[in-house]
Amino acid sequence: MRDDLADLDATAQAELVRRGEATPLELVDAAIARIERLNPRLNAVIHEHFDRARAEARGPLPDGPFRGVPFLLKDLAGGYSAGDPHHWGTRFLRDAGYRHPTTAHVVDKFRRAGLVVVGRTNVPELGAWATTESDAYGPCRNPWNPEHASGGSSGGAAAAVASGMVPAAHASDGGGSIRNPASQCGLIGLKPTRGRISLGPDIGEGWAGLAFEFAVTRSVRDTAALLDAVEGGMPGDPYEAPRPLRPYLQEVGAPAGKLRIGILGPQLGAEVHPECAAAVDGAARRLAALGHHVEESFPAALNEDGFAYAITVVAASQAHLIEVMGRMIGRPLGREDMDQDNWAITELGRGVSTVAYLDALQALNDVRRRVATWWADGHDLLVTPTITGPPPRLGEHRPVPGEPLMAWQRTGALLRFTIPFNVTGQPAISLPLHWTADGLPIGVQLVAAFGREDVLLRVAAQLEADGAWRGRRPPIHA
Repeated sequence: MRDDLADLDATAQAELVRRGEATPLELVDAAIARIERLNPRLNAVIHEHFDRARAEARGPLPDGPFRGVPFLLKDLAGGYSAGDPHHWGTRFLRDAGYRHPTTAHVVDKFRRAGLVVVGRTNVPELGAWATTESDAYGPCRNPWNPEHASGGSSGGAAAAVASGMVPAAHASDGGGSIRNPASQCGLIGLKPTRGRISLGPDIGEGWAGLAFEFAVTRSVRDTAALLDAVEGGMPGDPYEAPRPLRPYLQEVGAPAGKLRIGILGPQLGAEVHPECAAAVDGAARRLAALGHHVEESFPAALNEDGFAYAITVVAASQAHLIEVMGRMIGRPLGREDMDQDNWAITELGRGVSTVAYLDALQALNDVRRRVATWWADGHDLLVTPTITGPPPRLGEHRPVPGEPLMAWQRTGALLRFTIPFNVTGQPAISLPLHWTADGLPIGVQLVAAFGREDVLLRVAAQLEADGAWRGRRPPIHA
């Protein structure tokens, strides 16, 4: 079994196949061996599709850009595939042995790109927390320090990619669930523009447009090429982002020009850890050295209370989800089926009136318009902390017995800088630009105007070439 593949990104692994220097089966076998070796320490992969993956790797495979490259799907939201488990981190779907009847468009596009799905990754219950520690499947550990969390809700995906099990993995983001795990595990995590990637066919929009699908990776070129593979609306989608003028892969290494970049550090009433503030300061210096105009500036509307209305939308959406899941397994779901906080959110959502829900949608529409004017007035990028602290220790963001919604409040505080851009629908990327003295990764978030992933990818490629994270590997790595 080859041991030299773990350090290669998905693009490099696919190039080996194209040149005849490796077969898809060799790539898949090597990934399976890495998962079997590392997963007992990390608990990142909860469903194995090894036999099927080997059969697929023997061919024929689609002749896509990632032909034969091993990949993992997230066991939540838009990662569904026909006949496979889809448990959302819950005991009730696990115990019912639930398998989804259809395949998501994004999953189909990943497969058409040549990716081979070898398994599914760990998530928090219902994707609700900033840490992956469900009662159903147990905690996922951070490969940089197994006593710390790997983030949520794409924590299993991030731990698997950071440890070298696979070069990239599917992820999703309803309030920071791509960017937060990317920050905590030292990866690249892009949340795309609203409507860039279809959520169909089962879902038109998630959380009234706050939910997104994509991936976590170790290289900017993988991020760009994966986005090329899955972007674009599908028939019946409620909306679609403007199509790119050229393939995103062509933005990697393309001149970025001199951009006007605003810096947002310890503002917004958030308690920002000094290491996260230092990460933003370091990013500002790097960007200035690259020739960009960097200034302390940010959309004033980010300080408004309108974003709090997202709570109403999320709670009402969860109440509906629990009703749907009850129909899926043939019985109503109750307090005993989920953790204390998820039940509290569900009950909160059941109490939301039609008028209150529509008021919340209107408030979110109003605040996103005011935020967007900052970019319309001539700014190109906003730089913020990705999250407000380093990776927390396991248990710190779990529901607290006897204190309903405490974990939800802690999650909201940690994700203070990511949630607004789920509301606005703008593309945002977390880059691994800083490490603490004790070796924990810290991400920095870059946010572009609606539809401008091209700008994010050009600047991310500049920072990658600057060597900010090149060669770094966690202690638990293949």
